[in-house]
Amino acid sequence: MNFDREGMPVYPVQIKQTNSSQLFLRWSDGLDASIPLTVLRDRCPCAGCKGETVIFKKSEPLLPILGAPGKYEVKAMEQVGNYAVQVVWADGHSTGIYTWDYLRTLCTEQENPGAR
Repeated sequence: MNFDREGMPVYPVQIKQTNSSQLFLRWSDGLDASIPLTVLRDRCPCAGCKGETVIFKKSEPLLPILGAPGKYEVKAMEQVGNYAVQVVWADGHSTGIYTWDYLRTLCTEQENPGAR
């Protein structure tokens, strides 16, 4: 979990798609950052995209369909509890849950490209 200087949790106070290629986030600690939709989709945290390990057995991620129509278009976005958003992509993919911590990491990497 990310915390501000006073030890309070950091969370987005605003999330919006600013154009066809960027997601803008304003954070509770004052950081304004954007994540390219290509990065958001290519770094989808779901088991199908990242793979997973269950009881010592690792499943590899599925191979992405290159050039799939709507792959980088956001169709909808819904908040999940007080910790994440779920993105529905125009190609139908919708299993990724992007936690506040994960989004903050993606924002930080965009601000500091060498941090990844």
